[in-house]
Amino acid sequence: MVDATWGTGPADDGNARGAGGAPRDVLGPVDDGRAFDDHHPPRADLIADCVHCGFCLPACPTYVLWGAEADSPRGRIYLMNEGVNGEPLSGSMVEHFDKCLGCMSCVTACPSGVRYDRLIEDTRAQVERRFTRDRGDALLRRAIFALFPYPRRLRLLRGPLRAYQKSGLQRLVARSGLLERLGPTLTTLESLAPRLHKVPRPPRRVPARGARRAVVGMLTGCVQGAFFPEVNSATVRILAAEGCEVVIPPGQGCCGALSVHNGRREEALGFARRLIDTFEHTGMDYFVVNAAGCGSSLKEYGELLADDPVYKVRAAAFAAKVRDLAELLDALGPVAQRHPLPLTVAYHDACHLGHAQGIRAQPRALLRGIPELRLREIADPELCCGSAGIWNILNPVPAAELGDRKAADVLATGADLLVTANPGCMMQVTAALNRQGATMAMAHTAQVLDASIRNLGAAALRS
Repeated sequence: MVDATWGTGPADDGNARGAGGAPRDVLGPVDDGRAFDDHHPPRADLIADCVHCGFCLPACPTYVLWGAEADSPRGRIYLMNEGVNGEPLSGSMVEHFDKCLGCMSCVTACPSGVRYDRLIEDTRAQVERRFTRDRGDALLRRAIFALFPYPRRLRLLRGPLRAYQKSGLQRLVARSGLLERLGPTLTTLESLAPRLHKVPRPPRRVPARGARRAVVGMLTGCVQGAFFPEVNSATVRILAAEGCEVVIPPGQGCCGALSVHNGRREEALGFARRLIDTFEHTGMDYFVVNAAGCGSSLKEYGELLADDPVYKVRAAAFAAKVRDLAELLDALGPVAQRHPLPLTVAYHDACHLGHAQGIRAQPRALLRGIPELRLREIADPELCCGSAGIWNILNPVPAAELGDRKAADVLATGADLLVTANPGCMMQVTAALNRQGATMAMAHTAQVLDASIRNLGAAALRS
């Protein structure tokens, strides 16, 4: 039996009137005595696949932090089962579901093949529809989703943020301790902001160098496009150098990954439909993604839009073309010459690349293909760095603990450069290194390959 304190949403009396005959908000949270409704609840057959063996426990970041059964994958599956069997959606249940990072390390660790990824995604969609959050939490989430999935809004922040960084105000604020007094969320947001560089936007179409091997559509992304435009530029150059014609339609929006990972399914559906419409008639052979979290969601468009009669087949066809950058480059094989990069590199597996997409060997093979580059492994590679989309903003204190753990493991490699394939990981580990008073150069896999192909030398990545 779980705690029976649940959200106080409008009563569901089966019609359009609430208590006292007042109109009921049919789109708002619901309190009908059940945890889940009949629209994609966590499936009982998938729940039953869990045999509670415990292999997931050492792989789960929240279990590693707290050692609490309810904050492990099998503990959350137990709570899902309670909900399926009639328990109400209590505040304590929601808290344990919210504390999950969605890193999918448990999916890799599970010997029974439990689809925890599908279970937690469906559960979170139920929570967002049926549970009333407290005012502070609700306002923070509303602010996040009014900003982060909108590339144009994020780009508007670049000017003020660059001025803040270059004016010396950032150093002054850090010395004053003001942010710490205002709370961990603001401290986290400020620490995550990357150093910004002015980079021109890539053109709409870039021809292949040499013989054309493929036509590739490219996602510019939200955070990637606004805060790491140099990664997108490097990606375009690599693809062109490897014989790909790159198509980048203007006005492309969010892929919906952030929304779907946080239970905002209807919002994610809208983003997915728009992206399909944008790229469907470009003539692309592949759709390349250089952000791990985005790629994992894009590959699941067929499942996400399975109930949509207009987009179902189109979504499945689109998803079949999605490739992570490293995945595509490894499959095509190199044609552009690699020049030496005398560097020692530590490679960090972004969770949604390694666990969700199963892409581990390809980026390592690409890095090992660079002359004079030495690759070193990081201890506990399966454990999340604590970024997990917006998890580090919603849970800043435990996220910092995970980030500090990952930063210590990275420093222990003695590497010159940390390489990963996700903007959230880059920001999270950089912030943790800064807290420890350490510095290490950071780069996306695309930037390392680009520096080698263009013969820029190791100094271009160390700076």
